Amino acid sequence: MKRINGFFRGAAALAMLMAQAGWANEWSPPAGIKQIPLWPENAAIARPETTGEESYRAATSPVAGRPWTRIENVVRPTMTVFPAKGVNTGAAVVVFPGGGYQILAIDLEGTEVCDWITAKGVTCVVLKYRVPGGGPYGLKMPRVPMALQDAQRAMSLLRERGGEWGIDPHKIGVLGFSAGGHLVAWVSNEAKRSYAPVDAADKQSSRPDFAVVLYPGHIWDYEDNHFQQPANGLRVTAAAPPTFILQAQDDPVDNIHESATYYLALLKAEVPVEMHVYAHGGHAFGLRRTDQPITQWPALAETWLRTIGMLPKTP
Repeated sequence: MKRINGFFRGAAALAMLMAQAGWANEWSPPAGIKQIPLWPENAAIARPETTGEESYRAATSPVAGRPWTRIENVVRPTMTVFPAKGVNTGAAVVVFPGGGYQILAIDLEGTEVCDWITAKGVTCVVLKYRVPGGGPYGLKMPRVPMALQDAQRAMSLLRERGGEWGIDPHKIGVLGFSAGGHLVAWVSNEAKRSYAPVDAADKQSSRPDFAVVLYPGHIWDYEDNHFQQPANGLRVTAAAPPTFILQAQDDPVDNIHESATYYLALLKAEVPVEMHVYAHGGHAFGLRRTDQPITQWPALAETWLRTIGMLPKTP
């Protein structure tokens, strides 16, 4: 018992040191908001190659004068459901935070979307998918497409259980930033399920009904420097859903060719697509308003959602 007590005293001391250094253990949503495991306990899912346990902390580079939170070493994926407020439209948006498939910008490109979209009567679901290495990085495909598996599983699970939150199974879309934008394109176009079904939920479709892609990466083949074919084996087909794309031309992280490549591929496949390009705006602004006009993009997205019937038309 003495040894056990010593272990717990050591663990408490370590937790205190981590807190003082700005680190904490697994991320949790705000009080009253439900976080749901994506997979049954007995499901054999791949584990990312991590250097430690899941933790989160404030990033060192503020956005629009405010800090943001980064999650590292996600091995237990979850979806966090923020119910619609006011009149429920039946629509839902699954949000894929960015982070280069290495970390997740869980608030900047995750929960802050829910602050906006739930006020429009839309259920918002933040996906905490497996990182690091859950998807393409540069031009390298992962041995196991963990991020895609998590995205497909979240879509199927929502269609199976969506009635709990008043979700119409035919009005479930996806929205993602940066690497999350690539994940949107990936789940929109992947015809086959990337894992063996684990339960009844996996009988449901894993394709979204609409898609929002914001300053995406990993789509343009920068080595060949052309727009003929998206990179990383992304095969764009006519089965992709109506899509909204937005990016700044001066994005220093993901070149504007990323969005242009995807736009042209969707156009070729005759998929309804709307693209907005701004001369300035940079990268990783999320929904935080600055003096750059691009940061007013949620108003453009709302108009588009009305045109495709996901939000009620204004009088």
